[in-house]
Amino acid sequence: MSLHKPKMVLIDVDGTLVDSVPDLAYCVDEMMSHLEMPRRGEDAVRNWVGNGVERLVERALVNQLDGKPERVLFDKALPIFMDLYAENTSKRSRLYPGVEEGLAYLKSLGVRLGCVTNKAERFTLPLLRELGIHDHFEIVISGDVLPRKKPDPMPLLHGAEQLGVDPGEALMLGDSISDVKAARAAGFQIICMSYGYNHGEDIRDYNPDAVIDSMAELSTLLEQAA
Repeated sequence: MSLHKPKMVLIDVDGTLVDSVPDLAYCVDEMMSHLEMPRRGEDAVRNWVGNGVERLVERALVNQLDGKPERVLFDKALPIFMDLYAENTSKRSRLYPGVEEGLAYLKSLGVRLGCVTNKAERFTLPLLRELGIHDHFEIVISGDVLPRKKPDPMPLLHGAEQLGVDPGEALMLGDSISDVKAARAAGFQIICMSYGYNHGEDIRDYNPDAVIDSMAELSTLLEQAA
């Protein structure tokens, strides 16, 4: 599929705009210590993120990508993690190189900009504000504001409806198979970042419309679009 210039761009947060793993890994390890279980480390957490906090906690407890812990253990662990992450949402997280340049370029095009993430709103909004990019977005759709989240297309279609843009004239910028699935189901174009969180898999294997190494490359890519 050849790209065409969009009228709206919706952008994922974790693994696309922000490397949030250092904060998430800190909270996972502190949670595990509190539970008197082995700490997991940043490398493991980097492979587990991308499907929301609850799934991250489950993966940490079973120490693998698949499987679920006992409910009693999960119910004990989740509030510990939530309290830790509320205090550590952006202390170690950083914007990826090229994000500010990419956002500035999209603003210069006059496209409508929104943010769509599976992260809960109580964590998303402070993170975007503290990293100085919240005001770039006309709409922020977090993972707990609608009945369904990515890979379901509902958040993307909601964004398109709210900003008055046809899905066929919209673009999703993400980093994972969840983003690709949501974009395809919603009828959006999809560009993925090569550096994001996709459980160790190469995002190119899921055939997004394009893959770039930095958001700064958006100008070159979209200038070539019809």
